[in-house]
Amino acid sequence: MPKDPSFDIVSEVDMQVIDDCVNVALKEINNRFDFKGQNITIELNKGEKTITINAPADFVLNQVRDILFQKFIKRGLNQKCLREKKKEKAAGDSIREINEVVSGIDKDLAKTIVKDIKEMKLKVQASIQDEQIRVSGAKKDDLQAVINMIKEKDYPIPLQFTNYR
Repeated sequence: MPKDPSFDIVSEVDMQVIDDCVNVALKEINNRFDFKGQNITIELNKGEKTITINAPADFVLNQVRDILFQKFIKRGLNQKCLREKKKEKAAGDSIREINEVVSGIDKDLAKTIVKDIKEMKLKVQASIQDEQIRVSGAKKDDLQAVINMIKEKDYPIPLQFTNYR
């Protein structure tokens, strides 16, 4: 007898895709006339999973972040995968913004998602496993309903569905 159908809810980001986006954004920034001579940098730290943006002013920082998000969209990444960690003054009048790359579902959000699934009153079981949520049930239609509900909700991180069996 086969097990019940199931799938996992995860939040994963491919660091190589983010690295590509950072490199393409830097190339565009270096080629733009309005950014010539300004000290603008975007640094990706793969070990700590952070992106640091340095810009001479807040307005320029917002433009640089928009360029980076445009590259994310072209590569199919959700901009929710970056969470602002801190914004601080750097040398001179420049501004430094440190963003962390969101990977995995934290416990509080996982509990909220499981609670939302249980409120649907379907015959499915949702369990938290490390940084992912396993949803299983007897009917595939119930699992599809759970997936549709999660897609409609606006959670603060991008969610993907894997291991659909």
